[in-house]
Amino acid sequence: MHDQAKTSAGKTDGQDLLKDVVMEKLDDACTPGFAAPFTPEEARLAGAFVEDAITEEDAAESGIDLPEALRQEKEKRS
Repeated sequence: MHDQAKTSAGKTDGQDLLKDVVMEKLDDACTPGFAAPFTPEEARLAGAFVEDAITEEDAAESGIDLPEALRQEKEKRS
Protein backbone atom coordinates (compact mmCIF):
# COMPACT_ATOMS: atom_id res chain seq x y z
CA MET A 1 0.00 0.00 0.00
CA HIS A 2 1.43 3.40 -0.97
CA ASP A 3 1.12 6.27 1.52
CA GLN A 4 1.83 8.85 -1.20
CA ALA A 5 -0.50 7.51 -3.92
CA LYS A 6 -1.53 10.17 -6.44
CA THR A 7 -5.15 11.23 -6.47
CA SER A 8 -7.01 12.44 -9.55
CA ALA A 9 -6.46 16.06 -8.48
CA GLY A 10 -2.69 15.57 -8.61
CA LYS A 11 -2.25 15.83 -4.84
CA THR A 12 -1.04 12.99 -2.72
CA ASP A 13 -3.17 11.33 -0.09
CA GLY A 14 -0.53 12.42 2.45
CA GLN A 15 -0.94 16.08 1.47
CA ASP A 16 -4.71 15.83 1.79
CA LEU A 17 -4.34 14.16 5.19
CA LEU A 18 -1.94 16.89 6.35
CA LYS A 19 -4.42 19.59 5.30
CA ASP A 20 -7.18 17.78 7.18
CA VAL A 21 -4.97 17.60 10.29
CA VAL A 22 -4.22 21.32 10.04
CA MET A 23 -7.92 22.15 9.77
CA GLU A 24 -8.65 20.03 12.87
CA LYS A 25 -5.85 21.75 14.78
CA LEU A 26 -7.13 25.17 13.77
CA ASP A 27 -10.54 24.19 15.14
CA ASP A 28 -8.85 22.97 18.35
CA ALA A 29 -6.89 26.22 18.62
CA CYS A 30 -10.21 28.10 18.91
CA THR A 31 -10.93 26.31 22.18
CA PRO A 32 -10.24 28.71 25.06
CA GLY A 33 -7.36 27.51 27.21
CA PHE A 34 -6.20 24.84 24.75
CA ALA A 35 -2.81 25.25 23.06
CA ALA A 36 -2.86 23.18 19.89
CA PRO A 37 0.65 22.06 18.92
CA PHE A 38 1.68 22.65 15.30
CA THR A 39 4.74 21.34 13.49
CA PRO A 40 6.57 23.91 11.34
CA GLU A 41 4.98 22.43 8.19
CA GLU A 42 1.50 22.53 9.74
CA ALA A 43 2.05 26.12 10.82
CA ARG A 44 3.15 27.04 7.28
CA LEU A 45 0.04 25.44 5.80
CA ALA A 46 -2.10 27.30 8.35
CA GLY A 47 -0.65 30.59 7.10
CA ALA A 48 1.51 31.39 10.10
CA PHE A 49 4.46 32.50 7.99
CA VAL A 50 2.66 34.39 5.24
CA GLU A 51 4.26 37.80 4.80
CA ASP A 52 1.44 40.23 4.18
CA ALA A 53 2.93 43.45 5.48
CA ILE A 54 3.04 46.46 3.20
CA THR A 55 6.30 47.45 1.60
CA GLU A 56 8.44 50.26 2.97
CA GLU A 57 7.60 52.28 -0.13
CA ASP A 58 3.85 51.79 0.39
CA ALA A 59 4.20 52.79 4.03
CA ALA A 60 6.08 55.96 3.10
CA GLU A 61 3.44 56.89 0.54
CA SER A 62 0.54 56.25 2.91
CA GLY A 63 1.97 57.96 5.98
CA ILE A 64 1.04 61.45 6.97
CA ASP A 65 3.62 64.08 7.72
CA LEU A 66 3.32 63.66 11.48
CA PRO A 67 5.45 66.67 12.52
CA GLU A 68 3.43 68.91 10.21
CA ALA A 69 0.14 67.46 11.45
CA LEU A 70 1.21 68.01 15.07
CA ARG A 71 2.23 71.60 14.31
CA GLN A 72 -1.14 72.29 12.67
CA GLU A 73 -3.01 70.73 15.58
CA LYS A 74 -1.01 72.87 18.04
CA GLU A 75 -1.81 76.02 16.03
CA LYS A 76 -5.54 75.18 16.12
CA ARG A 77 -5.42 75.02 19.91
CA SER A 78 -3.61 78.36 20.21
